[in-house]
Amino acid sequence: MITKLSCVLCDETEPYHNLALEEYLLSQVEEGECILYLWQNRHTVVIGKNQNAWKECRLKELERDGGFLARRLSGGGAVFHDLGNLNFTFLLRREDYDLERQLRVIEEAARSLGIEAQRSGRNDVLAAGRKFSGNAFYLGERGCYHHGTLLVDVDMENLSRYLCVSQDKLQSKGVDSVRARVVNLRALCGGLTVGRMKEAMLGAFARVYGGVPKPLKEERLDGERIAALRERYASWEWRFGRDIPFQYEFSHRFAWGEIDIRLAVRAGEVIEAEIYSDAMDAPFIDLLRTALCGCRFSWEELSERVAGLALCGERAEMRANVLSLLRRENF
Repeated sequence: MITKLSCVLCDETEPYHNLALEEYLLSQVEEGECILYLWQNRHTVVIGKNQNAWKECRLKELERDGGFLARRLSGGGAVFHDLGNLNFTFLLRREDYDLERQLRVIEEAARSLGIEAQRSGRNDVLAAGRKFSGNAFYLGERGCYHHGTLLVDVDMENLSRYLCVSQDKLQSKGVDSVRARVVNLRALCGGLTVGRMKEAMLGAFARVYGGVPKPLKEERLDGERIAALRERYASWEWRFGRDIPFQYEFSHRFAWGEIDIRLAVRAGEVIEAEIYSDAMDAPFIDLLRTALCGCRFSWEELSERVAGLALCGERAEMRANVLSLLRRENF
């Protein structure tokens, strides 16, 4: 039960610091507490935990223009951030996590600005039929978070310039380009600023949870730990991951997202496996990667490893889809 509302309004605009602070707050959230973290990144492409950086982003153009490439802890797809975008994160203990309530804060904030918002699927919020907020989720051992974007006045040309969105994904959304999918809230509420959007979010947070959010006390922030986390987020290893030499690759787009499986095989054995995906369920991809590595390169054994994953609900359906993909390859 939520009995304490806290807020963190970050003035830093470097993505590595902001992602580090987000992860640090996850370890600090107390029982019965909900923290609303509001933050901005300047000129950044943020990819999901399991995505291929080179495939999702026009990296040379981004770096040429002084931009940042960052990788977050949560699953899902790539997004573009600039100072016309406001990011939010709800951080709670696992027992207090309530996605419906958290999404209600976003809808209430939009409504307070005269904008009617509707949810679409599991991770998008729309206005006037177009997306202004994409959401992603991370579950830790004790804490969890739900974070996302609020497009206030984002540079749509840059959004299209840096993101490489597959045609399969666009077609699944019934549009021809990424710009056709999204809308700035400023276009629906004249004169809207990021500052005013922050006020709307804080007001909606208070109303939905029935309390007064108080700034997080300075003594709860450990600068050294945050700096150490920042170094990890800025590192080449974290941002780009492994690009293994592989002999076999197969990919497909399912209802839950794209998946690209790459296997390095030596003497008939899978010695390394890498899986790229924009699936919201990042831990499923981790389980799959572990299962495939170290087995004989045969449809029977690979399928046996996948089928042996003890999964239920939506993950069981995802497992069945991966099995169908392996069967289709017929190696």
